[in-house]
Amino acid sequence: MKLSTEHSSNARQLRIGLPKGSLQDATIRMMKRAGWSINVSDRSYFPSSDDDELSIVLLRAQEIPRYVQDGVLDCGITGFDNVLECDADVHEIAELIYSKATSRPYRWVLAVPNDSPISGPKDLQGKRISTELVNVTKRYLEKHGVVADVEFSWGATEVKVPDLVDAIVEGTETGSTLRAHGLKIVDELLSSTTRLIANHAAWNDEWKQSKMQNMATLMLGAMQAESKVGLKMNAPQSALENIIALLPAMRTPTISHLSNSDWIALEIIAEEKQVRDLIPLLKSAGATAIIEYPLNKVIP
Repeated sequence: MKLSTEHSSNARQLRIGLPKGSLQDATIRMMKRAGWSINVSDRSYFPSSDDDELSIVLLRAQEIPRYVQDGVLDCGITGFDNVLECDADVHEIAELIYSKATSRPYRWVLAVPNDSPISGPKDLQGKRISTELVNVTKRYLEKHGVVADVEFSWGATEVKVPDLVDAIVEGTETGSTLRAHGLKIVDELLSSTTRLIANHAAWNDEWKQSKMQNMATLMLGAMQAESKVGLKMNAPQSALENIIALLPAMRTPTISHLSNSDWIALEIIAEEKQVRDLIPLLKSAGATAIIEYPLNKVIP
């Protein structure tokens, strides 16, 4: 595989693979919050960006670990499940906890029909199992001393039981699709989150390592900020103690004195879901001019 270099003649470039498919939109949004504007064309697998030091290619997430391992890519964003499936020898830079629908980890589970007698791995002896995660499933069976027929599924895995196979190993975030198909989860094989991974040689390159570390810092900061907002408010000095008692600050609020020495300004970061209940309490405690504002990044 040869990456396109038509976007820039910059001699220093980081070759990065981004997942195409279900994770694509979530990844592009996350990188936008982190500071990178990426433009994807339906006719190209090589998006453009506002960073001339990045050479980007869109690939199936399952392929990215192998290309990173082999040095075709310097780094890439993919699922931990994909790294395990191809047993890729890569350097993990950061865990990026986001996914296509929720911030929950992506779970690979053993599922069977609701009326199936299978209740765990030991009941799979001699059975037929369908999955996209063949190697992980085989290692799971070996760990439990079970011999079963594991076949690769090209999709629509849920509809294959019970007529074609006895059980499936399928990825899920909420389990709702499995339940809708009359299936129950009897075991979990692994919990997978998105990872930023690097080729070992690229990681040992000083400039590339610095670039990848900076990217990880900004992406993690963007994810930290996703569920949080900032709050600013003014209050009389006499109300400070009561207001501070209400604040779920990450550490301590920022407090500054206004030109009127009897008044202060406070600023905090709070979970967005808490603000609905928090703002009325702050107002009752004496806070005024309360401003809520969105955050792009929170860097610890």
